[in-house]
Amino acid sequence: MTEQAEIGIFGGTGVYDSGLLSESKEITVKTPFGKTSDSIMVGIYNGRRVAFMPRHGKKHTIPPHLINFRANIWAFKEMGVKRIIAPSAVGSLRQEMKPGDFVLPSQFIDFTKSRKYTFFEDEKVIHISVADPFCPELQNAINNAAKAINLHLHRDATYVCIEGPRFSTRAESKFYKNTIGADIIGMTLVPECQLAREAQMCYASISTVTDYDVWADKPVTAKEVLETLSKNVQTTKKMLGAMFDYIPQQRSCSCHKALEEAQF
Repeated sequence: MTEQAEIGIFGGTGVYDSGLLSESKEITVKTPFGKTSDSIMVGIYNGRRVAFMPRHGKKHTIPPHLINFRANIWAFKEMGVKRIIAPSAVGSLRQEMKPGDFVLPSQFIDFTKSRKYTFFEDEKVIHISVADPFCPELQNAINNAAKAINLHLHRDATYVCIEGPRFSTRAESKFYKNTIGADIIGMTLVPECQLAREAQMCYASISTVTDYDVWADKPVTAKEVLETLSKNVQTTKKMLGAMFDYIPQQRSCSCHKALEEAQF
């Protein structure tokens, strides 16, 4: 039997281990969709069984457009994970959202192009609702955790997800900011969050701003991103740890019923 866990964490850029787990062990989970991004660490934190997987691999060898999102979500589902917390690195499209700040997205706009967006390709057609793509219970836990550690958190942001692995042109960045009206920009939210919804799992993202996107007339560099993340990694882990005090034992949200009205 596969090791079981209640809560799953996808480590984003700069977060390659949770630094939280005791009694941990490393496992691999086979999936119908191929290999996961890396092996999974399973252990205990604050009395809860937790699974941790680095989204890009432990050595950051997987670019965003090649992440096997379906395998990653499936593996957590196979382990019994009910809730997923997903840190990620983003660029800012708003002057007030500064590098080093934390942002809680509540909506996304999808500009990805070539990813696998559903588990249901052969047997049935599923029209999953992502009108409100993130679990309200997990978002509430993030809000409360931020207050508990005195961390300023920008709320109700719109995340525009692009294909990558390149950064935006100036024209694209200004389009996302001024025409589309997005607040932050990244490369990993989609289809991760919608696959979690198909799997009837709760999901919430915590975004770390690493830079102003190129609308600010300063080209983004990978070096700048990594420097900001390295400064914030301990805060990210502190935030993850604080969340567990505010995640209810039982789910009262509707995430676990997502498929009930998703098919004809």
